[in-house]
Amino acid sequence: MFKYLKNDLPASIVVFFVALPLCLGIALASGAPLFSGLIAGIVGGIIVGSLSGSHIGVSGPAAGLAAIVLTAIGALGGYQNFLVAVVLGGAIQIIFSILRAGIIAYYFPSSVIKGMLTGIGIIIILKQIPHFFGYDSDPEGDFAFLQVDGQNTISEIFTTFKYISPGAALIAFIALGILILWDKVLTRKAKIFQLVQGPLVAVFLGIIFYNLTKDNTLLNISSDHLVSVPIPDTIDSFIGQFRFPNFQVIARPEIWITAFTIALVASLETLLCVEATDKLDPRKRV
Repeated sequence: MFKYLKNDLPASIVVFFVALPLCLGIALASGAPLFSGLIAGIVGGIIVGSLSGSHIGVSGPAAGLAAIVLTAIGALGGYQNFLVAVVLGGAIQIIFSILRAGIIAYYFPSSVIKGMLTGIGIIIILKQIPHFFGYDSDPEGDFAFLQVDGQNTISEIFTTFKYISPGAALIAFIALGILILWDKVLTRKAKIFQLVQGPLVAVFLGIIFYNLTKDNTLLNISSDHLVSVPIPDTIDSFIGQFRFPNFQVIARPEIWITAFTIALVASLETLLCVEATDKLDPRKRV
């Protein structure tokens, strides 16, 4: 395990700083508690990383399930009811593995799976455009076309341009530019840019920008644009952040339907990622 520690240690630091905002962002987009995003990242990194045997795979919360999770939490009547479907979905995936059901993936055209994930990605992009410009009339994580603020996904975008927050828009454009240029241009021109990942730079610049513009009336970013993770000050408050499944609803049909949906989509998405990673790795170590 520690044979390649000198290479694994810096890589793990990069993965940590990239995965941290990603876990928080996916939890926020899914309508789940931010603390659950951190737990998902920890479980994916330590437990799944230890048991999977994958040399180059990185496990954690998946953005492709965000829309499904958000809808399910609302339909099932709360986060703790949804956790029952998650537990059942995990059990179903274990059964899939025992039955060697991974072969079923060969009967699903990769274009269908990619199309599904692309569709989810487009929905996420359209829904994030208002937040990109600092307009948060529709709650973060709402993926419905008809929104609670009376708008729809398309009309909300046009309304956004009337209420642009200069500070939020500026740092959003800077971060987006870094994400695009870092891997496409900068890392190819100088090796120094390969020492750190673009998302990490974008996150740090966002923190610096926020602190530098606190007193600027034009560019300051209000506190309602910030992601706030509850910080426990005692053991009891830390334990109090955990939420456990409400197994009293296990007999409800919609719980089982959601569980099968999660198990099927998560399994297909994982198999697709494994296939893509296998093509990228010349040593085929997945």
